[in-house]
Amino acid sequence: MNKIWQKIKKESKNIYEVVMMPNMAFIPGSIAFFLVLSIFPLLTLIGAIASTFSLNIGSSIVNIINTAFPDKVSEVLINYVSAKGLTTNLAIFMIIGFFYASNGAHSIILASNNMYGFPDASYISRRVKAIFIIILLLFLLFFMLGILAFGNKILQFILSYVKDEELSKIIFRVFVTIKWPIAAFFIYFIVKVIYTMAPNWKILSKHTTKGARFTTITWIVLMAIYSFWINNFANYDIFYGSLSNLAILMLIMYFLAFVFVIGIGINVKTYEYKIKD
Repeated sequence: MNKIWQKIKKESKNIYEVVMMPNMAFIPGSIAFFLVLSIFPLLTLIGAIASTFSLNIGSSIVNIINTAFPDKVSEVLINYVSAKGLTTNLAIFMIIGFFYASNGAHSIILASNNMYGFPDASYISRRVKAIFIIILLLFLLFFMLGILAFGNKILQFILSYVKDEELSKIIFRVFVTIKWPIAAFFIYFIVKVIYTMAPNWKILSKHTTKGARFTTITWIVLMAIYSFWINNFANYDIFYGSLSNLAILMLIMYFLAFVFVIGIGINVKTYEYKIKD
């Protein structure tokens, strides 16, 4: 029992030291901002692909947008999502959008190098790596929002077309039961990959285990809270309406980014201990 307590104290001290690092004052905010920015070109790309291949997912995407964003923002996004096919204007919008969104991944690379004490690679090398990282982050972000946060609403919408009510209830219960353990595995794997590839130095995957585990558990808790908000309180704020949903979304993004950077710091501590040994 005493060993467990000592280990908890040690890990708590490490987290506190990471939180007090100068990087924590601005890096999480930068990452969160560009993650939110990446939602716009991502939704545009999904809408264009769905239109090109005649996939009937437009209603689900529109439902997500209306739930998460204020009316005026929703109108603009829905216009892009509802566009017929991939036009030149949409292509330019997505390229510019994803380029600026990759600044968040670039911030992760710079923060990782700084926290590990590694020299930065060339700008081109960092940018190429940032593109790969932002792709992983976008998949992860889409998965977390689409499955964990809005999954219940999307599935309820889809099941509304199923005539067998008993079957619909069974499918919904199964989804609610399995989505969290599957999400935990998926998040852990992607986060671990990003933690390993971000620094400009070879970091063994086993040295990122603690940080990835901490990030995964905390993200699951945050997404559970956000999912509870979406399914029980979203769009019911009498004073601010859907504007409150956008505020909560941005706040959750910031917390996710904050926890992600703490995870980097935990990995740095683990790496330093291994090097000393």
